[in-house]
Amino acid sequence: MTAEQKSGGHEMPAAEAVALADLVNYQPGSVVSRTIVKKATGTVTLFAFDEGEGLSEHTAAFDALAHILEGEAEIVIAGKAIRTKAGEAVLMPANQPHALKAIARFKMALTMIHA
Repeated sequence: MTAEQKSGGHEMPAAEAVALADLVNYQPGSVVSRTIVKKATGTVTLFAFDEGEGLSEHTAAFDALAHILEGEAEIVIAGKAIRTKAGEAVLMPANQPHALKAIARFKMALTMIHA
């Protein structure tokens, strides 16, 4: 059995507790991402944003849930700014423009729902 078969195609250990924030690291002046689950029905990607970094406005064909793991971010959806911090989550609806910016460096788990 291959390592991929053992993990079920995941980039994180299966059937054990994991601190998600520990699976992605900050890099100065950068946005770092790591997909930890990739399935036909959706993905889970971890991000680490250095202070002041962000993702410019864009749209996605699917709903996405941004769960802030640590730090603080501003998420703008269709022109509405939402300030978020560790422990909070924001649903970004499909086909609505959104952008993210690190108020302080932050980490998030982004769950894309492909259905």
